[in-house]
Amino acid sequence: MSDRSSDLLARIEALRAAEPRLRARDLAQRLGVSEAEFVAAGCGRSATRLRPDWAELLRALEPLGEVMALTRNDSAVHERHGIYRNVQIHGMQALVLDEDIDLRIFLGRWHHGFAVAEGAAEQPRRSLQIFDVDGTAVHKIYVTGKTDAQAYAALVAAFRAGDQSPALTVTPKADAGTGDGVADDQIDVPAFRAAWDGLQDTHDFFPLLRRFKLARTQALRLGGEGRAEAIPVDAPRRVLELASARGTPIMVFVGSPGVIQIHTGPVVRIEPAGPWINVLDPAFNLHLREDAVTDAWIVRKPTQDGTVTSVEVFDGAGNTIALFFGKRKPGQPEDPAWRDLVAALALARDAA
Repeated sequence: MSDRSSDLLARIEALRAAEPRLRARDLAQRLGVSEAEFVAAGCGRSATRLRPDWAELLRALEPLGEVMALTRNDSAVHERHGIYRNVQIHGMQALVLDEDIDLRIFLGRWHHGFAVAEGAAEQPRRSLQIFDVDGTAVHKIYVTGKTDAQAYAALVAAFRAGDQSPALTVTPKADAGTGDGVADDQIDVPAFRAAWDGLQDTHDFFPLLRRFKLARTQALRLGGEGRAEAIPVDAPRRVLELASARGTPIMVFVGSPGVIQIHTGPVVRIEPAGPWINVLDPAFNLHLREDAVTDAWIVRKPTQDGTVTSVEVFDGAGNTIALFFGKRKPGQPEDPAWRDLVAALALARDAA
């Protein structure tokens, strides 16, 4: 073990002893290292480095049975229980298309992986954790009481890397804030709006932004009437509370640099706690920092199946915190109950 790795491990142990309630992400921040470096420091003790064969790892997850998938960004944490079924690999992109575990995966952002055992040695909490090149966590998969423990152990053994050094080199990236794209006066706004009106699928929106060199919040600001409208920043709480009260099934998207994770279905137990608004249901948990939301929008996009409406929330740097849609499958029109819910948001804004 290098002196640097030994020193980091000693600092981790000291801080854990002093503040045992801190999570790994917060401990790493306090120590001034990335979360991946923090985890790697435990190699040979609490962590096992995995070889970076991510496509095969994804294909090997189904035999584990039910696990908990976790994807987060700085302002939201999305946790969903289920099985990694129907894994599809398309070059550097992958999909998991189960009813419960629904993921869009960007394998180019998967650089470091570990099997981790946290907590008490006699009953540790086990997980697979994947990190970006800069050490940011992009996805975690937690063992639950319904997971096949033998299958998990076999997977870790099969994907164990030859290098189990606690040293890890990460490559810092530029500020992740999206900010604005090119200046507004360089945008052909009529052409952009015409292209928006010509959309055939919600997935065509991101290529549209790239074509016009627009940041997402800039695009919403320039979209104009009927396409995007700003609403109060308490939108996440109102969406969740209305969906719960009305029994309206919704879709909740939260993304990291390497994964977009989606919940589709009802939300029932909505609980505020300090700055967080939380969904605390048996198979789905969401934790979203309300004080991080600086922009919220109702967004309408034309598709072959009719208009699709979303509620989109962003932080002060223009980063997407979460997207909310009505429950819908391709080929189906939007749920009228979701449209009614969104209309209630607009009415509340007008009454304020």
